[in-house]
Amino acid sequence: MGARTKARKRALDVMYGADVRGENINAALAAESTRAMSEPARATAWAYAQDIVVGITEHGEEIDELIETYSQGWPLNRMPAVDRALLRIGLWEIMFNDEVPAGVAISEAVESAKVHSTEDSAGFINGLLGRIAASLG
Repeated sequence: MGARTKARKRALDVMYGADVRGENINAALAAESTRAMSEPARATAWAYAQDIVVGITEHGEEIDELIETYSQGWPLNRMPAVDRALLRIGLWEIMFNDEVPAGVAISEAVESAKVHSTEDSAGFINGLLGRIAASLG
């Protein structure tokens, strides 16, 4: 597993955990940062994970608005928490990280959904991120 894939998984863990516990994302980020500093082997993946989570907190309203607009009748609060996090991660990469091509961001989100979410989530995430990426392109 590549360093960015590991980082995406760590960002997913932070975002999902904060969501299901109703915890402030910044508090969850601080706790994970402390944990990462005590485990040097995880430091490489943590730097990018931190970039993702911070980027999502900075651009959350814009990201969520696009998800709501393109999800065609599926408000964020009806989506599984894992799917919300994966959509936010994928969309942040598409919109705000020029180093990651949109196709890679979408593919990574879809593969993660296959492992961590429902049977239908991968197709939903693929279609939604694809439509948004095409509209931005």
